Amino acid sequence: MKKLFLFVSVATTLLFISCNDNDSQAQSYSYNVKMTDAPAPYDAVYIDVQGVEVKTSDGATYDLETEAQVYNLLELSNGVTVEIASDEIQSAYVTQIRLILGENNSIVVNGQTYPLSTPSAQQSGLKLLVNQELDANVQNTILIDFDAHSSIVVEGNGSYSLKPVLREVNVQITGSVSGSISTTGINATVTAISATGEEFTTIVDENSEFQLLGLAPGTYTISITPEAPLTSLTIQNIEVMANTETNLEALILP
Repeated sequence: MKKLFLFVSVATTLLFISCNDNDSQAQSYSYNVKMTDAPAPYDAVYIDVQGVEVKTSDGATYDLETEAQVYNLLELSNGVTVEIASDEIQSAYVTQIRLILGENNSIVVNGQTYPLSTPSAQQSGLKLLVNQELDANVQNTILIDFDAHSSIVVEGNGSYSLKPVLREVNVQITGSVSGSISTTGINATVTAISATGEEFTTIVDENSEFQLLGLAPGTYTISITPEAPLTSLTIQNIEVMANTETNLEALILP
């Protein structure tokens, strides 16, 4: 009788351990995909987002719950973001995000609407390689910086095509620099240069404001280059910290 009791106890213990192991392996991670854009010299750039797919280090693929609709990228500039997909996934390491576009992509230039040709995106999606480790019990976020200014190609026949330039921004480990210039109504390019020489560029919007996202923590030199006859302004030793916005406020051009 004692032997039977020992057998049942051991079996019960093994079953408990096995269940705990399965629970550990089935750990889920909340994952959220947002999109933003840098300003661009167009009236509007409309992108038809139909799906977001995530691949993980264990070879699994997840089709996220996506807010499928047409987004105007130019409404998402200088710190404005929109959540395009979110879901629970069962892997702690994301290696690739695939943004799947529909056919309703267009651009508005001087009040005239033109279709945007995006054949590769429609067939296989826009692939963005990432290396993101997720944390349990928190909202993990990745921000896709869709650079409309660099993504639009004017063809020789006057048509427009979309050759997307995407950059991933891990908001948990990067920071940003924002500000404005005191002179309104002019075009100006804003560049952040890291201590290692890496450059991040945007342009001021219609309100003369700017924001540079996805900057690794460190010290940067910020240069603002306006159109003639105004001259450039350089600001050195700007400190950027993770998950923090550094605001330079209103800058006066020389």
